[in-house]
Amino acid sequence: MASLNVGNLGEYLREQRRTAQLSLRQLAEAAGVSNPYLSQIERGLRKPSAEVLQQVAKALRISAETLYVRAGILDEKEREELETRAVVLADPSINERQKQVLLQIYDSFRKENAAEAAAASASASASAAAAANGDDGADAPAADTL
Repeated sequence: MASLNVGNLGEYLREQRRTAQLSLRQLAEAAGVSNPYLSQIERGLRKPSAEVLQQVAKALRISAETLYVRAGILDEKEREELETRAVVLADPSINERQKQVLLQIYDSFRKENAAEAAAASASASASAAAAANGDDGADAPAADTL
């Protein structure tokens, strides 16, 4: 059977399992999946569903989002955003209103930074296009000669 393109999910799972000092059989039992199926995931022969990854992550006591990224289910930026939100929502030292305000501020900063990045990208593209067309502004008449 050929390996599927699931990044380095299998290697990562094996490493996490060994770090947790669990046998393949113990992890399979804790995650509620069959031993052969988990073995195939570790060897890159099977691509597990998000639900199976969540069960495995819970059994390993690691972030399910990290496994989703490794499996190609979730983008790295999405994972970081989800983890940030989870940390804020799980903080027992602040109340629900404060959590919502923090998340609104977080969202506004993300939108502002995305808009700035898009503007910088557009400006760089315009400069590159002008340079490719040989338009460096040297042909324009000087303001004092008009």
